[in-house]
Amino acid sequence: MPQRIRKGDLVVVTSGEDRGKRGRVLRMIPEKQRVVVEGVNFVFKHLRKSPKHPNGGRIRKEAPVHLSNVMPVDPETQGGTRVAVRVVDGRRTRVGRRSGAALGGAGKKE
Repeated sequence: MPQRIRKGDLVVVTSGEDRGKRGRVLRMIPEKQRVVVEGVNFVFKHLRKSPKHPNGGRIRKEAPVHLSNVMPVDPETQGGTRVAVRVVDGRRTRVGRRSGAALGGAGKKE
């Protein structure tokens, strides 16, 4: 099955507390079907006192979001779009269903 979202893609969140927010995919977790999106789904991580963090404390960081709750942003319409895979010049290319525009990133050679 082709991968519809890749690291570095601009995505929009389609459901949940952060619905409508946009950000770049920082990390993929394929075994759990999750992605970490920049600026989305912040949580607090509590730190115990240690030599590295002498006072302990809390840091804010992005938590993973399920893959089904994000959509790639179409470069032409600037909205979320579903993804199709087309073969162009012998290479698999991801394209947006709304406009047919390429979503970037070269695919595997067939």
